[in-house]
Amino acid sequence: MSTADSDDLVFKALADSRRRRILDLLKAQPRTTGELCEAFEGALDRCTVMQHIGVLERAGLVIARREGRTRWNYLNAAPFKDIYDRWISPYAHEAVELLGRLKRDLEGA
Repeated sequence: MSTADSDDLVFKALADSRRRRILDLLKAQPRTTGELCEAFEGALDRCTVMQHIGVLERAGLVIARREGRTRWNYLNAAPFKDIYDRWISPYAHEAVELLGRLKRDLEGA
């Protein structure tokens, strides 16, 4: 899969607020699929939560591992790092440089 295809999957996965909530839950600690379903109790049924987890898995944002009948879901931060390196870091560097120049100009005035 190309980098562009991989980035598309990540951005599409992050486009849904329910999937972002799942990632927020996994950021704190790995959770079972049942625990993730309980977090959406009343709002989403188990099948829908599983579909959202599937989207996150295909994007590489979640890694699932089975232990007997229990399925553990883990956050995979690597795709976030890739997005940061490609899309955020270059802009952040330019912003820091701009602030540095502004500081030097103001101190020199």
